[in-house]
Amino acid sequence: MAYRKLGRSSSNRKALFRSVLTAFFKNERIETTETKAKEISGLAEKLITTAKTDDLASRRKVLAFLVDEEATKKLFEVIAPKYKERNGGYTRIYKTSPRRGDAADMAILELI
Repeated sequence: MAYRKLGRSSSNRKALFRSVLTAFFKNERIETTETKAKEISGLAEKLITTAKTDDLASRRKVLAFLVDEEATKKLFEVIAPKYKERNGGYTRIYKTSPRRGDAADMAILELI
């Protein structure tokens, strides 16, 4: 299996990833479950790599995935220029204590 299904349908999973990535690029750091963080990390890396080539096609491609223009603007104007010289490895995952209630493994996903 190439990806984690997270117990959701494909459309629900895609909507989850879009909203979490939008929040991630707005705040540059989120706390979520470990499995979601691992899935989101790869998607965030691909979007940052796309944003490094700042042209209209890249902007449209990223905006088609992210749900917020403000997050897209921040990605292209603030986040991507920081990583112009870096070839991947833009995110970091820290494992934290289990969540109260269901004891799910939690993690913090942040930009390096």
